[in-house]
Amino acid sequence: MMADVTLLLSWSDLSRLLDMTSCVEALREGFTAAPPPIDAQRVSTSLPGPGTATALIPGLVEGIPAYTVKVNAKFPASRPALRGVVCLHDAGSGELLAVLDSSAVTAWRTGLAAAIGTDALARPSAGAVAVIGAGMQADLLLRGLRFLRPLERLAVCDLDPVHARSFAAAHADGRPAVVAADARAAVRDADIVVVGTWSRVPLLDDGDLLPGTHVTSLGADEPGKSELSRALLMSARVVVDDMRLALASGALGTAGLTARDAAGTLADVLRGAIPARTHDAEITVYTPVGLPWQDLALAWTAYQQALRAGAGRQFDFLS
Repeated sequence: MMADVTLLLSWSDLSRLLDMTSCVEALREGFTAAPPPIDAQRVSTSLPGPGTATALIPGLVEGIPAYTVKVNAKFPASRPALRGVVCLHDAGSGELLAVLDSSAVTAWRTGLAAAIGTDALARPSAGAVAVIGAGMQADLLLRGLRFLRPLERLAVCDLDPVHARSFAAAHADGRPAVVAADARAAVRDADIVVVGTWSRVPLLDDGDLLPGTHVTSLGADEPGKSELSRALLMSARVVVDDMRLALASGALGTAGLTARDAAGTLADVLRGAIPARTHDAEITVYTPVGLPWQDLALAWTAYQQALRAGAGRQFDFLS
């Protein structure tokens, strides 16, 4: 590409460019790489209307000569609920290499990073999945989890029963799939639970889950958002993606818990520093807030794929 020419990558471009193998590999390498030398910053503010504005900076991964800045508008009632851009900059010159649709990048990196965490923490034999909140991130998580391990059956619960049925049918793939009336009914026979909602009140409590169940909670990524009760979190082995952010804006802080109430981070687990679980009957929870380096891992992967394929649209912001 010409110097100072920016590549614009839309949702449809990214849908064609991103693939399961390269994305999972990029995210796994990011988890096990040396921690970024600069603390991740996640800034979120309410707006006069029904939404929030969020920025994640800087996306840094050891070995990638670029960084990202992501800006999102999050409006729960809109479709899509998340809109924005990921700006990919050259780390040496600041050149704007690419601007990518953030709804696609966020769904892929959140869903697949959570799939890696779910696979690492769930028992090897676990395969009965319950999904509460059948959104784009849960969709990518299930696709990623199927890529990493076999699944047996599926239960889906969503505020929109029609959407829940469509989601269940799309992911059944010949396996049993049911639509549950509520969250507790959905998890009754599950040993893997995926929760991805906008809830500000706990949907699951201590005692709702079978022994040995793993729960991945995607929605508790801002202060006040809560999917799992304090009692459930205190009784489980909790793993986060970033301890500081989990306390500041994630499930730990919202529940009034401290770092002592978590076992550690997913990077600790994947590096072998701590065990995924201490016994088969233990309930495990992975509750990420989402990190800027994950945006870079996927944006860089998409950018390299786009250069090879000649995809996207070139635009000169400096002309």
